[in-house]
Amino acid sequence: MKITFLGAARIVTGSNFLVEACNKKFLVDCGMYQGKATETLENSDPFAYNVEDIDFMLLTHAHIDHSGRIPKLYNEGFRGTVYATKATCDLCEIMLPDSGHIQEVEIEWKNRKRMRDNKDPLPPLYTAEEAYKCLEIFEPVEYDDIVEIDDNISVRFNDAGHMLGSAIIEIWITEEGKTKKIVFTGDLGNNDLPLLDSPTMISNADYLVMESTYGGRLHMKNEDKAKMFLDIVSETLDNGGRVIIPSFAVGRTQEILYELDKLKDELGQDEEFARKYEKIMNIPVYVDSPLAISATEVFKKNTELFEDEIQEKIRRGDNPLEFRGLQFTQTAEESKALNEDTRPAIILSASGMCDVGRIKHHLKHNLWDPNSTILFVGYQAPGTLGRSIVDGAKKVKIFGEEIAVNARIEYIEGYSGHADQTWLLNFIYSFTNPPKHVFLVHGEPEGQEILRQKIEETSECKVIIPEFCESYEIVEEEPVLVETTKQVEVYKNEFKRLDLIERIEELKENIADMENVIMQKNIDTQDTELKRLEERVKEIQKQIQDMSN
Repeated sequence: MKITFLGAARIVTGSNFLVEACNKKFLVDCGMYQGKATETLENSDPFAYNVEDIDFMLLTHAHIDHSGRIPKLYNEGFRGTVYATKATCDLCEIMLPDSGHIQEVEIEWKNRKRMRDNKDPLPPLYTAEEAYKCLEIFEPVEYDDIVEIDDNISVRFNDAGHMLGSAIIEIWITEEGKTKKIVFTGDLGNNDLPLLDSPTMISNADYLVMESTYGGRLHMKNEDKAKMFLDIVSETLDNGGRVIIPSFAVGRTQEILYELDKLKDELGQDEEFARKYEKIMNIPVYVDSPLAISATEVFKKNTELFEDEIQEKIRRGDNPLEFRGLQFTQTAEESKALNEDTRPAIILSASGMCDVGRIKHHLKHNLWDPNSTILFVGYQAPGTLGRSIVDGAKKVKIFGEEIAVNARIEYIEGYSGHADQTWLLNFIYSFTNPPKHVFLVHGEPEGQEILRQKIEETSECKVIIPEFCESYEIVEEEPVLVETTKQVEVYKNEFKRLDLIERIEELKENIADMENVIMQKNIDTQDTELKRLEERVKEIQKQIQDMSN
């Protein structure tokens, strides 16, 4: 058995793993790269394998960084089965065509610029229609059922607690009379995630491929998270501002709606809380995302996957995804009208990382306003607009226009759908027979190194953090790093080239920002600001020197 890590290797996006065993080749996930320009460009690159050679695919969940290149795979000739849970299939029916629509809109904008530069237009990665077509190869499976792929390969999907339908996948592979078991976690859920059950604990595995998004961090406790959310929103409304929540259309949006509904049950006896809660309930809460609206309907159709307590509430007629003040905006005209109305409101809009969609319009109209708040509730990948804002950017460019960041910026990490360090470790500790080796994927390098040390210090598991395009032969004692094929080597070199381009562009932006600051007449020439800029220039000089060597 051999595993090649073709995405989500030392980054938190683009999940794509190739497994070769029993004369079969199959994929676990085929997601889009999101964030940096290099990663976005790589979506259109050829796959590092012959698509016609792939026999089938296992999809952990519907998020686009795990499913988003399936239409491209289909366009290039893949006709094998995509196995996924029913809820994942339902969500892909709306999410993949929506992604196709985004590809069409984005490439149209880019092509207008290319035409002005006398360059040939580019096709979209895939269209909405092409995304619809690929749905014919999806086959829904139930949690806990063992699916016999053939005589030598069987799989089981378990609840990962990350989003509706998300799965931890167990794979049994029999070669030369010996059976090995490898587990892919997909994205593991935060254990106190609203609506959904906690991740299933797996009793045994020979090898584990585990996500590590928050491998170096701990989430805020649930009770603190609810109070912080309420305080931020009520203070903003008291100032006459608006609360803009960049929210992932599937998962985070529904959880925020649930939290708004649940707050009254948790703190309803407190007089100050009652005042704040009533204020929230008396202003409109807009969900401004057609995809989020459709996804909310999918959630309502799959309530058997909710926690038992939530199911009981729904049976009593108290649907936590519906409450006073909640309004959905479907059309572009309705969305635009939200920015013409300056009264206090809460607006949840996709995308969660602020790179595409209606959220960019809401940021353009509210980022400059010191009375408003931009409240982040999910992971922000490096290179995204959302990450720039969270990291403290003073100005950002939106639709080519420079916008000052005057609004209050808040980030409640506890709303993340990903397990933090504690729960990632607990997942490993829960094994009765722990895996021999753990491969850490879907994480940033610093956090992965911290998690690696924790795992090796507190368990008997050995840890590998694979590089992009690395292949490991799974043998009895140790996974063996194998030489890459020429096709993969070309793919890897192209990634390095694009990464270098991205780093140069970042340096250019940093230099331009510093130049703007220095040119200001009111700069603090006495001391602090000039000294800080001087240190920054030295740092950039060193970066340029390192890149030249």
